[in-house]
Parts: sequence; C-alpha cells; structure tokens
Amino acid sequence: MPSFEDHHLMSVGHLRLRPVGGTVVGHRYPANFDVLHVDPDLPLAVVADGMGAGEGSRRAGTTAVGTLVAEIRAAWPDIDARRLRTAVARVQSAVRAAGADLADLTGCTLTALLVEPDGGQGWLVQLGDSRAYRLRDGLLELLTVDHTAAWLGVVHGWYAADSPAAARARYQLTRYAGHPGEPEADLLAVTLRPGDTWLLCTDGVSDQVDYHRLRELLADPDPNQAVRTLLDATLTAGGTDNATAVLVRVS
Repeated sequence: MPSFEDHHLMSVGHLRLRPVGGTVVGHRYPANFDVLHVDPDLPLAVVADGMGAGEGSRRAGTTAVGTLVAEIRAAWPDIDARRLRTAVARVQSAVRAAGADLADLTGCTLTALLVEPDGGQGWLVQLGDSRAYRLRDGLLELLTVDHTAAWLGVVHGWYAADSPAAARARYQLTRYAGHPGEPEADLLAVTLRPGDTWLLCTDGVSDQVDYHRLRELLADPDPNQAVRTLLDATLTAGGTDNATAVLVRVS
C-alpha cells in the first residue's frame, strides 16, 4: 500500500507552499529502500534512493536524509550555498561511517528542495539520479542532471539513448552519498512563483512514467490526488522499483 505525507499550507514570505509526499514499494523488492522527508516546520522536502536492496542501502538512505535535515535545522534561518555545501560534506562522512562495518555498498541518491525564510529564493540539492522537475505555465522542465554514466554517454554521443549500452550505464552512478571520493552535490538556486508545481522523485517514478503523462498528472488541481495517481501509474507500468514522489504546489 502507498504511504503518504500530506501537510497543510506553509507560509514562506509572500508564498504559500502545499507539500504532499508519497511512496510505494512496487512489485520487485520486498521492502522500500527509498526515504521520503517532508518537514513539518521548515520549507524542506527530501528524497533518497538506496543503492541496491541490502542493509547498506537502508542505512545510507536513512543516514543521508537524517543528517541533511539535522544540518539544515541547525543552520536555520541562515541558509546559503556555503552552509549547504558544509551540510552535504557531513552527509558524505556520515553515510561512509554508517557503512564502515558492512561488506555491502553503502550509498544512496539525495535530492532536496529548500526555500529560504523570505521566500525569495529556493535551493535544489542533488547527488545521483533522483530528479527535480518544475511545471510552470504548462511547461514541464527537468531541472537536475542525472549523475550517471548513461547521462554522460547520451549527452556526448557515446551511444544512443535506447541502446543496450545506455541501459547498462543507467545504474553506474558517478556521484552519490557515500561515494569514496566524497563528491560535491549540485546546488541550483531557483525562484518559486505562485502557480508553480515542483516534483522531487526517485527513478522508480521517472523511469516508469513518461514526460507527457507526468505533465498531465502534475497539472491536477488537487496535489494529494496528483501524487496518488502518479504512484498508481508506476504500479500500472510494472512497479519494477520503489517509487517516491514529493509534490510542492506554490500559491
């Protein structure tokens, strides 16, 4: 059964945010290795997707999200790029420490949307291939870049997007939380406008729901129903992965 987090309107400067999050296990895995956080007090949403289906995956997701949330809460309301980079560096250290006694890989994706206290600017934080989309004036845009060998290969013309080589490279992450090289996250400063719909999602959503269907679902005036229908669509498409989504409607 899907799990949902539906929060009331939150005032941030001149904006009001309505976040709704949900997750489903799908049909392939016995448990959910995605992690979802919609903060009850701060304008913050986070999704993570563990790598693999073992203890390392579980530890990585819970540690990464827990550490990032704690760092942002401790810094609030003083949020800027420097503090976010410090927070991500601590996430990297915490995830690696969490898996130090495991033979399995301990790693996960991490994607977050945070809005500054006056509502004038937001931040996207991203490691891995969990995505952030924005629907504005009918145009759905992917704002993040997948940190995968497949993305690099398609962009640089190494192979076709629908080729077997691209499919194999899809799961070769070049950046993630827990990576031994402790890579930095992408930080993207963004503006939020009334009428926007923002989506954070794991690849269990983006791999199973195509662009046109995604745009159609996000246009639903009821954000709660939009998330439910979106997660149902991942199950209808095969449910081949855990699927997690956070929708933030701006007014």
